[in-house]
Amino acid sequence: RRVSSVLNRDVKQFGKQHLFDGSEETCWNSDQGTSQWVTLDFPRPVKVSQLHIQFQGGFSSRLCTLEGCRTGEELVTISELYPQDSHAMQISLLRMMLHRFQVQETVLDKLKITFGSSTDFFGRVVVYHLGVLGERL
Repeated sequence: RRVSSVLNRDVKQFGKQHLFDGSEETCWNSDQGTSQWVTLDFPRPVKVSQLHIQFQGGFSSRLCTLEGCRTGEELVTISELYPQDSHAMQISLLRMMLHRFQVQETVLDKLKITFGSSTDFFGRVVVYHLGVLGERL
């Protein structure tokens, strides 16, 4: 796993390990920037069928670009997703939105998710949960 950035370089509190820890109390929080990303390298080929992303409201992405490849190949675009950010009057900024997208099944060893056009003015993205579903080959 690799990420584009971590808020204030505070990897203990906001690092990439929190994407997959299953805790509702922790998150990956990117630093400022126009485009943030997460790259996943799988130890063996996988057939990806679904992607689950749980953003923090107000810190989501209007566009997610999925790219993937097999070992030794260049990344190619698999899909573009358009998550919703419910920025209607929210009781708390900690309200989270869970988005589930059906992704065309693709066999790959590497997956890159680029979060473009953040709903945050400074380009930050906050993800509480990232799940990649499919099968190992």
